[in-house]
Amino acid sequence: MKLSTRDRLGDILSYAFMAVMFVFFSWPLIWLLSMALRTRKEVFLGVARLIPKYPTLENFTMVLTSSQFPVYLINALKLSCLSAVGCLIIAAPAAYAFSRFDFKGKGAWMLGILAFQMISPLVIMVPLYRYMSRLGLIDSHFGTVMVYIALGVPMVTWLLKGYMDGIPKSLDEAALIDGCNRLSVFIRIILPLSTPGVASAFIITVIAGWSQFLVPFLLITKDSLVPIGVGIFQYAGTQNASTIQVLAAACLISVVPAIIAFLALQRLILSAMTAGAVKG
Repeated sequence: MKLSTRDRLGDILSYAFMAVMFVFFSWPLIWLLSMALRTRKEVFLGVARLIPKYPTLENFTMVLTSSQFPVYLINALKLSCLSAVGCLIIAAPAAYAFSRFDFKGKGAWMLGILAFQMISPLVIMVPLYRYMSRLGLIDSHFGTVMVYIALGVPMVTWLLKGYMDGIPKSLDEAALIDGCNRLSVFIRIILPLSTPGVASAFIITVIAGWSQFLVPFLLITKDSLVPIGVGIFQYAGTQNASTIQVLAAACLISVVPAIIAFLALQRLILSAMTAGAVKG
C-alpha cells in the first residue's frame, strides 16, 4: 500500500514538473501568437494583455501574400533537405564502418567526431568566410549546404552508429557467406534495417538546418537566396516598431513547420534514438 502511494505521488510530481516545463518553454510562443493576433494600434499603444482585445488574422495574410516570404520558405526547405541528404550519404557509411570494423584509434576517431560537433560556427566565422570567399562560394546555396553538411555529419554519424550497433552481426556474416561483399551487405542488409534510424536522422537534420541562422547570414547576402531565419532578421532591421505584429506573425509561421514535424514524428525519432533494430 505504501509502495502504491509512493508511486502515485511520484506520478503526480512527474506530471507537475512536465506541466511547469511545458509552460516555461511554450510561454514565448504563446506571447508570439498574442502579438501576431494584435492590430497595429494595439501594439503601438503597448497594451500588455495576453489575449488581444480585437484579434485579427490580417498579419498572417500580409505575410503569406508577401512576394518574398514564400521565397524565404523555399530557400530554407531547399537548404535543409539537401544538407540532410548530404549528411546521410556521408554519415551512413562512416557509421557502418565504426559499428562493424575494429581498427586502430577507433575510439579516438569517435571522440574526435564528437569534439568537432562541439565547435560553434561562431568560433570559425572569419576563417570560414575567407575560405569560402576564395573558393567563390559566397552567395551560393552549394557552399552553404556544404557547411551545413560539415556541421551535421558528426551528430548523424553517432546516431546511425548507435542504431546499427543494434543490428546483429550474424546477418552480416550470413550475407558474406552467401557471396555478398561488404558494400552489398551495407546496401542490401544494413540500410533497409536502419530505415527508422535513417528517417529520424533525416528529420532531425532537416529541423536543425531549418533553424540555422549564423551560417546563411554569413555566407549569403542576396535577398533572393536567404532562408527564412535570415529573411525575417533582415525584415526586422528594415521595419519600425509599428510593424512588430507582422514580424511576430512571420516568426510564428517559420517556427510552426518544425514544431509540427517534430510532434508528428516524435515516436519515430525517439524509438530510433533509444532502440536497436532487430533482435535475433
